[in-house]
Amino acid sequence: MRTIRVGSRESRLAVIQSELVMEAIRTHHPDIALELVTMKTTGDKILDRTLDQIGGKGLFVKELDAALLEGRADLTVHSCKDLPMDIDPRIPLAGFSRREDPRDVLVLPRGAAELDRTKPIGCASARRAVQLKELFPGMDVAPVRGNVLTRLRKLDEGGFSALVLAAAGLKRLGLEGRISRYFSVEELIPAAGQGILALQTRAGEDLSCLSGVLDEAGTLCALAERAFVRALDGGCSSPIAAHAQIEGGGISIAGLYVDGAGRVFRAAVTGPADRGEALAAALADQMKEGCPCLGK
Repeated sequence: MRTIRVGSRESRLAVIQSELVMEAIRTHHPDIALELVTMKTTGDKILDRTLDQIGGKGLFVKELDAALLEGRADLTVHSCKDLPMDIDPRIPLAGFSRREDPRDVLVLPRGAAELDRTKPIGCASARRAVQLKELFPGMDVAPVRGNVLTRLRKLDEGGFSALVLAAAGLKRLGLEGRISRYFSVEELIPAAGQGILALQTRAGEDLSCLSGVLDEAGTLCALAERAFVRALDGGCSSPIAAHAQIEGGGISIAGLYVDGAGRVFRAAVTGPADRGEALAAALADQMKEGCPCLGK
């Protein structure tokens, strides 16, 4: 019997996401044995600084990448939004899952009915912070690190008026009841890949076991959103957001970035679904014209 070792971060959400993938493999390939291998990543260990201060999203995958390369894991499962844009060709992306709810949500402290405007809104990304300052003028927005459960504990202990988190994570954790408000994807454009799981393995591996996991719409959206971010990420650390939606045979892509002067730019494009990556890159190229820190 073939055995596949599935590598995962050790947080509760990461384990649940990996188990979702494992269950789909079991359902479609009952002849395959599965083993979960968990580990703590550098991004999980450093919680006193924001991601842009400690090296970015790659810190959530470094140890998992090493496990693949060293043969300690055969497949790794990631939140797509945590993946860096540059992928080692020795461990390519094997594909993407169906998308869970991509929206961001507002979570109030237990027992609270409204925002306490004397305390900051907590969020873990500059992308959210920029958009929250537009949605809640006059309110402070402060960084909060840690896994979802850690952040919720900090909220309930009184440190924040509210948190902004991904709906997908709360739903997968069975914590949908904590959601006080959903933000539309127009109000608060999500992170590229939000709600989608990305699978990674070694080059040349047999991927037939993933037939029940990979999703065409999720893949088209993830690739388009990542193409948009990649085109804008030329050494500029400004916040970037991207969200794609499949509608019939077409795809619509909305993007956001912030220039060096703090100006927020938004734009969108629509076209054939099979041209999503090219459309997203073209949209990014057009948006670069208004951003002094992002030259051609």
